[in-house]
Amino acid sequence: MPYVTISTVRGIFDVAQEQALLERVTDLMVEIEGQGNPDFRRNVWVKIEEGEPASWSLGGMIPTPDMIAGTFGALDAGGRRLAKAKV
Repeated sequence: MPYVTISTVRGIFDVAQEQALLERVTDLMVEIEGQGNPDFRRNVWVKIEEGEPASWSLGGMIPTPDMIAGTFGALDAGGRRLAKAKV
């Protein structure tokens, strides 16, 4: 039974993107490891671990919430991305 863990910075994915990622990784594991057997799906565990930006470094630079908001959109108090304002 496969266990897949995806580590990312908190706030990069919104709820819909997380759901899509979980489903597509599961589909891929069923296709490859389960050899396309749909019954294999119930054996696939996929987990998304989100770490605080201060716990990450990209090229030696620690991403700030403002950098994430500027790239991916602002975060709410729970660390979830808000919809970008339409210009």
